[in-house]
Amino acid sequence: MLKIKTWLVIIASSLLLGCSNMKLEQYEGTEPAFDLFTYFEGKTYAWGQFQSRSGEVKRRFYVDITGTIQGDTITLDEQFIYDDGETEQRIWVIQRITPNTYRGTAGDVIGEARGRTVGSVFHWTYTLDLPFRNSTIAVNFDDWMYLQSEEVMLNRATVTKFGFKVGEVTLFFNKQGPSS
Repeated sequence: MLKIKTWLVIIASSLLLGCSNMKLEQYEGTEPAFDLFTYFEGKTYAWGQFQSRSGEVKRRFYVDITGTIQGDTITLDEQFIYDDGETEQRIWVIQRITPNTYRGTAGDVIGEARGRTVGSVFHWTYTLDLPFRNSTIAVNFDDWMYLQSEEVMLNRATVTKFGFKVGEVTLFFNKQGPSS
C-alpha cells in the first residue's frame, strides 16, 4: 500500500511540475520586440474564448480596448461584449518599472499583476476576482502574449485555482479592428 501512495505522489508531483516548464528567457532575441506601451497605445481589438479544462468552449467574447499613456503609465480601458449579450468593463493601470518589467492593477484584480517582456513575448501573472454564482471566486491567470507582427498578437492564459487548471483563455488581438 505504501508503494502505491509513493507512486501516486511522484506522478502527481510530475504532472504539476510539468505544467510550469515554459521560461520567458527562451524568447530572447525573437522579433518583433514586444513593447507593451507601443502595442496598446490607441485602439486595439480582441476576440477570444474561455475553455474549460476539458477543452469545451464555455464563453466567447469581443474586447474593444483604448490605451492611453501618461509618462511611465498606460491605462487600458477594456470593454467586453460576451456572446450572451453581457457587457463588462475592466480598466487596467499598468506602470513600467524598467524597460521590460511592469506591474498593474484593475478593479477586479487582487493585489498587483506582474509582468515582463523578453523578445516578442510578454508574460503576465495575476489573481482575478471573478463573478461566480451569487458571489466571486479568486482565480490565478498565467498569461502569455506572443506578438506576431506590429498589428497582431496571440494571447493564451491558463486559469488555475488552488494550483489546479480550471480552464484556458485564448485571445487574438489586432490593431485594425473587426473586418465584418
